[in-house]
Amino acid sequence: MSNHIICVKWGSKYTAQYVNVLKSMCARHTTVNYQFHCVTEDPKGLDSDINVIPLPNLTGIKTWWSKLYMFAPELPIQGNILYFDLDVVIFRNIDHLFSHNPNKFMIIRDFNRCRVPDWKLSNSSCMRWEKGQLDYLWNEFIPNPSKVMQNNHGDQDWITKRARDDINHWPDEWIRSYKWEMIGYKDTKIIKGQKHFFQRPPVLSEQNCVAVFHGKPDPHECGDSFVIDNWR
Repeated sequence: MSNHIICVKWGSKYTAQYVNVLKSMCARHTTVNYQFHCVTEDPKGLDSDINVIPLPNLTGIKTWWSKLYMFAPELPIQGNILYFDLDVVIFRNIDHLFSHNPNKFMIIRDFNRCRVPDWKLSNSSCMRWEKGQLDYLWNEFIPNPSKVMQNNHGDQDWITKRARDDINHWPDEWIRSYKWEMIGYKDTKIIKGQKHFFQRPPVLSEQNCVAVFHGKPDPHECGDSFVIDNWR
């Protein structure tokens, strides 16, 4: 089965640099053969070896909701799909993300787990599935997207509810929140110029390979040496 890494860039929140850096981090930290794709309405600035999948003009569907197009039957790839949000830092080998719990839909247990131990909601910053496995997430969304968006804060709430029978969570230690888990969510940051610095270095557990930067700061805004050394 062919392997793919995919990301989504919609609008102006993240620049093409984020896609290019994600591609570079993936290349450094896997030995698996794969093709790298970006779903976007604006491919300007993307490295030439990135396969661009045009994002359809979906009236009224904005921000993170565009991610659901990855589950559309017409997405022009087949095989094993590994997805990353753009605001992640990959710093160790990720080969196991392609093969862990094969043929199952894998997703993060949401980072509120660090406050509520039995937290059940999911976080869609990193997911893996087989093409066609979750078509219903798109097929049931697109006929009436406004209804789904009104009843769910974001795509991961819809995924958590609708895909509940297919969800399997990655081991918590593999993919962690940078500020809440690796730094400690009560830790405060110092702002110097345009950069944010946390008051202590992140704790890197043995199995941790991906750091997720939900909220602020984004990786390009963080001056911590860990980020500078790895987000490139």
